[in-house]
Amino acid sequence: MGLEQQLESLAVDIAREAGALARARREEGVSIAASKSALADIVTEADREVEALIRARIAAARPGDGFLGEESDPERGSTGVTWVVDPIDGTVNYAYGIPSYAVSIAAVSGEPDPLSWTALAAAVHAPALGEMFHAARGEGAWLGETRLAVNAEVNPAGSLLATGFGYDPATHGPQLALLGRVMPLARDIRRIGAASLDLAYVAAGRLDGYFERGLNPWDHAAGVLLVQEAGGVAVGMPGDAPNRDMTIVGNRALVQRLADVVFADDTAGDTQGR
Repeated sequence: MGLEQQLESLAVDIAREAGALARARREEGVSIAASKSALADIVTEADREVEALIRARIAAARPGDGFLGEESDPERGSTGVTWVVDPIDGTVNYAYGIPSYAVSIAAVSGEPDPLSWTALAAAVHAPALGEMFHAARGEGAWLGETRLAVNAEVNPAGSLLATGFGYDPATHGPQLALLGRVMPLARDIRRIGAASLDLAYVAAGRLDGYFERGLNPWDHAAGVLLVQEAGGVAVGMPGDAPNRDMTIVGNRALVQRLADVVFADDTAGDTQGR
């Protein structure tokens, strides 16, 4: 078993345990710990507890690896591998009892920067839905034991697309304007509220494509690898990998069509990630 598959197996095991904890805390009742970048951008006590569990399990299994998580201070490692973690992606869904939330865990090599890292392994676990998406670089993307593939064609009736919105009200106008430009390409739009699941659903063919500005590294690190290993394409601003400025995924033809629209009149401005 190569390094990528070892990391994938560890990510799946930890994501399953972390998901069970998150689900248990949701069933017990959620307490809001704080707001982050905006009043609507909340963090629950469960976010912090789940990230602490993930961090402890990684440290025990692979001491020396780096860590980049949403709820705690980053740590550079000595092995060249960094874990990029969102303990509960879709926190607002989680707080309201909507089952569309996930534990997102990725292992990357190189600098802990999405513009330069190489993703090695990923797990996106939706505990309330009972689904585990996972991938290792070069080994395909999977939902449990089922291999995933992005939708390969651009549907003439329009594509089923997903997007998201930042928490800062000042960004909503530009975001809605961007959505208006994209709508002629769309059969319909979904707004699931958890970027990791949006990306996993593109990998699984449940969505044709996804675009969003303002994602943090932990929002997309695992999901982008799922898309790529399912035969899809993931881009950021022209010439860049996915990053905070923009993330667009889907099959190659759809991504090009979306990029042509998104960057034709790029006045959307920055947003806050989930």
